[in-house]
Amino acid sequence: MKILVTGSTGFIGRQLTLTLANNGYDVKALCRDTNHPYLPKHKNIEPVKGDILDTSSLHNAMQGCTQVYHTAALAKMWCRDENDFQQTNVTGTRNVLEAAANLGVQKTVYTSTCGVWGPTLKFPLTENEPRIVGFPIAYERTKYLAELEVNQFVKKGLNVVTVNPSRVFGEGPVTDSNTVGKMVYGYLRGKWRIIPGDGSQVANYAFLDDVVNGHIAAMDKGITGNRYILGGEDISFNEFFITLHQVSGKYWSMLRVPQKAIKFYSRFEWLKTKLTGLPPFFLPEFADRLKFDQKYSSQKAALQLGYQITPFADGMQRTVNYLSAN
Repeated sequence: MKILVTGSTGFIGRQLTLTLANNGYDVKALCRDTNHPYLPKHKNIEPVKGDILDTSSLHNAMQGCTQVYHTAALAKMWCRDENDFQQTNVTGTRNVLEAAANLGVQKTVYTSTCGVWGPTLKFPLTENEPRIVGFPIAYERTKYLAELEVNQFVKKGLNVVTVNPSRVFGEGPVTDSNTVGKMVYGYLRGKWRIIPGDGSQVANYAFLDDVVNGHIAAMDKGITGNRYILGGEDISFNEFFITLHQVSGKYWSMLRVPQKAIKFYSRFEWLKTKLTGLPPFFLPEFADRLKFDQKYSSQKAALQLGYQITPFADGMQRTVNYLSAN
């Protein structure tokens, strides 16, 4: 069986590609640069040069594949041209689904995000909950629009399942999309000393191996047209850094920065970017997000897919060990 993975050099796609190869599958790894340093090397992995915005290269890569994992996305905080989010996350997804339909692919798993639900109030959100606010963040907005594309293709008879990871962390390279890895790596080097607000804000953290296994389970057991949250434990910023201290053995004095100060700084960064074109370190819409929790439930994935959650402390220990060694 041949399987295509888009985004095979990304944080999730890279590990998914390698895991499938280790499980004995023949994997075609779609990437714009076949010499990319994050592209895993394995006898069962065939690098294929292509781009989800180039339909001819996409069709070439998908030829002969019975399954497709579409993990490719633009997951950065900022781009010089905001239309890049629309092109990559929406048009790119449409291209992948059209190719899968035209080539008779048996099943596709689409990687979305818990960001399509956004912030939460008192209780963890499930797949059936509505979003309670608008879409100020371009990444979340375009991933939501991409899910609407998936729904249209499902109505036409295409077998597609959507998975929604939360904040993913684990043993992998520190990339632009690996925001948790950036925090951990910065802390280990003594360069991340900030806790937002009073540290009580909660987010859901999913260990990379769990998310990869969830993708494979969604391909095997996922019901067409369904969404599955692939999350982990709900952890506050205070708990996050206490755990990081415990597993790393490193302790740094942390500065608690009021949310108003973070918002003021984010406006300065926005103005700097507008005037100079330089990438911002932080933006106002992300500062606003820090006012809310992000709690999610993986119960549906656990019941239907057999999804399992690695304890946060165990996953963080493995992450720290990896980053320290690499």
